[in-house]
Amino acid sequence: MSAGATGAEGGGSASSVPPAGMTAKHLAEVVQKVAAASARAGRSAPARLVAVGKTKPVEQLRECYDAGHRVFGENYAQELTEKSPAMPPDTRWHFIGHLQSNKAKTLVKAVPGLAMIETVDSVKLANRLADACVEAGRVEPLGVMVQARSISHWSPYDPVAVVNAVS
Repeated sequence: MSAGATGAEGGGSASSVPPAGMTAKHLAEVVQKVAAASARAGRSAPARLVAVGKTKPVEQLRECYDAGHRVFGENYAQELTEKSPAMPPDTRWHFIGHLQSNKAKTLVKAVPGLAMIETVDSVKLANRLADACVEAGRVEPLGVMVQARSISHWSPYDPVAVVNAVS
């Protein structure tokens, strides 16, 4: 499992699974580090840890689930829609990165445990997600993180308009 790292990892293929218990052991170590960092920062509760399964087999995600973890992230819509049905229904999913607006409806419909979209960067995507949620009959609001560039970076998106669209 990735702990927020990007890029290819060395050694092994995406289909290889580490020895039984190894993924859960690594997860426990990361959870401890997050809890310690949160305590040092004076947080009343630890920061939320999203276990990113990027290209990892569902067996590794299931090992983390069996160890008590419930929040997982993917950055490919197709991979998320394939893994979601293989996990228990109380699994909470985050879509990480840019989501193409033409995939919003499919993702919302195929992943009932979809809890967060990281990142909504346009009014068009916000509207597509809102429409997809209504069409899917979602009762729980879908969390979103709005991408906004600083003034020093040009962006074709108006962050205020995006925030208003997701509100």
